[in-house]
Amino acid sequence: MLIVKKFGGSSVANYTRIFNVAKRCIEDYKNGNDVVVVLSAMGDTTDDIIAKTEGLMAEAEKVTGKKRGEIPKPPKREMDMYLSIGEQESVALMAMAMNALGVPAVSLNALQVRMHTTSVHQDARLTGIDAERIHGELDQRKIVIITGFQGVDKNGDVTTLGRGGSDTTAVALAAALNADKCEIFTDVDGVYTADPRVCPKAHKLDEITYDEMLEMASLGAGVLHNRSVELAKKYGVTLVVRSSLDFNEGTIVKEIVKMEGTLISGVASDKNAARISVVGLEDQPGVAFKLFQHLANHHINVDIIIQSIGRDGTKDISFTVPEDKVDEAVKVIESHHTTSLKYKSIDVNTDVAKVSIVGAGMMTNPGVAAKMFEALYDAGININMICTSEIRVTVLIDEKYLQKATQAVHDKFF
Repeated sequence: MLIVKKFGGSSVANYTRIFNVAKRCIEDYKNGNDVVVVLSAMGDTTDDIIAKTEGLMAEAEKVTGKKRGEIPKPPKREMDMYLSIGEQESVALMAMAMNALGVPAVSLNALQVRMHTTSVHQDARLTGIDAERIHGELDQRKIVIITGFQGVDKNGDVTTLGRGGSDTTAVALAAALNADKCEIFTDVDGVYTADPRVCPKAHKLDEITYDEMLEMASLGAGVLHNRSVELAKKYGVTLVVRSSLDFNEGTIVKEIVKMEGTLISGVASDKNAARISVVGLEDQPGVAFKLFQHLANHHINVDIIIQSIGRDGTKDISFTVPEDKVDEAVKVIESHHTTSLKYKSIDVNTDVAKVSIVGAGMMTNPGVAAKMFEALYDAGININMICTSEIRVTVLIDEKYLQKATQAVHDKFF
């Protein structure tokens, strides 16, 4: 049996946890399995790297005498070069730990494996994997430890897959290697009906469908990277989400689950949201297309969208983007102000958050959305925007009510 195991940063945050992970992997190895391990950077390493970059920019202010806004941001290519250090550290230390325990192991980075990606730095997409090197090492009965989160583009430059990208690395490897099992280890023991830190009454799910998990991941549930779920669904990779700190059974993510009588699978909350309103756009065909095409060309994802009824030859379009993309989105829109996009003003609100319910049961049970809105009404929470699909309902609310709203909606359904 070939097993792919992915461990997040908290699972390898220190030497003790590294040896705990090593022993866990060795146990499967000694049972006769081939083992491929994917690792994130240790603990808060990625945050520390970003903090050091901020420190460099602060020093640049002193050296140049310019203000922060006048200094170019670090090139994304160079940020990828720097960020890739974290995973290389964790895989090398893990290989050393396993060898110290008497088991042959080898660490490989994205260049050595050839994890091919697009050239969109800091948000690259995997396009292919050369598995020959991995198979060669496995044939020598070694545990193969591979850097998550990173790849290499057609120019040979290091790229990164975005936060949570190690999940995507693991699933892609499982698909490329035709693995029998793909286990995602984290600091929680599975997928919950809500974030336990926000909603203490949340309980663990035994199983969840790909579609439901994809919506949960896209809407703020931090257990799995959304692109990893897309890949798992595409290639039929069954995922198991479990804790690296205990041996409890986790949550299985697969195509079909037992869902009789279940309206929704979970409540997702996301405070990494911002609302942008473009006011006074020309009420002409193609304006919405131009607006969102410009944003798409800069790889900015848009979620909830509302367009007002036209009046006096103008209309307003409001939409949400991730909060860390809001400055870039505004800059893109402003760059087309005098050409393809003519408008009166742009209004930005970063003090908002999204709360969503997700569940395949919505398709056959009317009144689910109304039940959610009733929960928010009873809690005295106003809804700013609404977005729906067959298996989810998302509302935009004031961020200060995020925890209250999540608990109210969760209590209503569970």
